[in-house]
Amino acid sequence: MTDRSALQVQLERGITALGLTLPAEAVPRLLDYLALLERWNATYNLTAIRDPVEMVTRHLLDSLAILPYVQGETLADLGTGPGLPGIPLAIATPGRQVLLVDSNGKKVRFLREAIRALKLEGVRALQSRVEDVEGHFDCITARAFASLADMLAWGGHLLAPGGLWLAMKGKAPDDELVDVSPAFTVRTIHALAVPGLGTAERHLVVLERANT
Repeated sequence: MTDRSALQVQLERGITALGLTLPAEAVPRLLDYLALLERWNATYNLTAIRDPVEMVTRHLLDSLAILPYVQGETLADLGTGPGLPGIPLAIATPGRQVLLVDSNGKKVRFLREAIRALKLEGVRALQSRVEDVEGHFDCITARAFASLADMLAWGGHLLAPGGLWLAMKGKAPDDELVDVSPAFTVRTIHALAVPGLGTAERHLVVLERANT
């Protein structure tokens, strides 16, 4: 086990490098989430990343890097897996209604335990295929679980008018842009600098419903 104080220093430095200011209780709660994920991961294999130091970078800071682009009162995190980026975003900005969606039963069981243990108010976990989810959300996050075209085909109906779709990608998905439905407009593509990630590329594609 990596010393929690060392992980806290790493996390706090990363948050500072991202230019973020989080609530006072956010860092301990993020570390509590990481400890819970590490514990469950030993049995349920929720993520291929097992080193806590790497988890801080690739899970927590990677998720928090998109925080400046999150908007609105409601958020759906599609294909959330063990809660990424949804849980770190919910901890960083409490008060937003967050729906975590995944089709994998063991991951949703973990999500429900994390919501209970971390007392995440306004956060719900739903075991479902994306295309079967109902409702409208001001912001939708999706962390590279499919191509842009497939993401929007499966979950585009969930984006409220004026809402933003935040698609997290590794390399810039230039080859995927031509296949985006004309019902949606690519607003911007941001290159993200995730502290500790080195030369690995991270991009955020921001889409909105086209005015028709």
